[in-house]
Amino acid sequence: MAAKRAKSQPFNIFCIAQNGRLEYEAIPFVLSFFAANPSFKGRLIVAEPQPGPLWKGETRISDPVRAILEGAGAEILPFENKVFGQSYPYGNKIEALTALPASEPFVFFDTDTLFTAPLSKVEFDFDHPAASMQREGTWPLPPLYGPGYAAIWKSLYDRFGLTGFEDTLDLSQPDEYWRRYMYFNAGWFFGADPAEFGKRFLTYAREIRDNPPDELASQIFDPWLDQIALPLVIHSFCGGRPGPELDGLDGEVSCHYRALPLMYARESDAVIDTLEALVAPNPIKKVLKTYEPAKKLIFQGKGRKLRAILSAEGLPRTEKQLRNRIRREKLWMR
Repeated sequence: MAAKRAKSQPFNIFCIAQNGRLEYEAIPFVLSFFAANPSFKGRLIVAEPQPGPLWKGETRISDPVRAILEGAGAEILPFENKVFGQSYPYGNKIEALTALPASEPFVFFDTDTLFTAPLSKVEFDFDHPAASMQREGTWPLPPLYGPGYAAIWKSLYDRFGLTGFEDTLDLSQPDEYWRRYMYFNAGWFFGADPAEFGKRFLTYAREIRDNPPDELASQIFDPWLDQIALPLVIHSFCGGRPGPELDGLDGEVSCHYRALPLMYARESDAVIDTLEALVAPNPIKKVLKTYEPAKKLIFQGKGRKLRAILSAEGLPRTEKQLRNRIRREKLWMR
């Protein structure tokens, strides 16, 4: 019953954009969102980190891109980095949460996301947050003589006084196999209150970075810090792994493509066709073609040529091999 109530509850969408790659990724993000969700009743917020002591150079979205985003219906919301900034850019998604409207449910998406169907196909239960399972076993990397996965993860739950660690385990997976332990990609996640969620997310991430448990002595936190803290935050708010009601995310509703060359290499025809149709109008094209990957892959047709090559050869088995194959075509760029 809770999920049905939550489905009709207004909520906000947010992503991060700043001067450079992210602002150009925000263009298809915003355009595809409104194309797929013309009757969306919430706010689409593009959070923008401001220049300051934690960032070198300009961070604000350029005027031409800003005009496109706001013209499409997005709101640009500035926020200040007080903890991370340039030293850990992934921390933007953590610090931006506290600038969002408090007590209004939210869904975060990475900016390298394209929407191909309405979010009404997804049932969000904001009282039980979840996050993307489109991940690999990137963290932790247990040392040869221990501690293992279980000891490392449990030390974090213990550090923050979180009970029910055993309840987070996927018992269909073998002991000491990474999939047994709750671990997310932070490409999308959602919750009931961005202020409370963000405050806890920031507390956990900073504590892990500055004062990790002894079991984490051999672990590297950059760039995985947000993904280390996220399962702890979600569990603390009575959430967990996404159920089938969220299958449209990383599915028919949204595509986290991660980089334009990877999109052309492996995503569906529907995703490619959606992207190219949205950016075809001259005012959009004029701005987006100043971004070199878009210029070459979209407007010069090199993405389609790459797609044809890989379709004929078959995709490599791993992403690392795929990236190397794209590099051989001199088309790996972000």
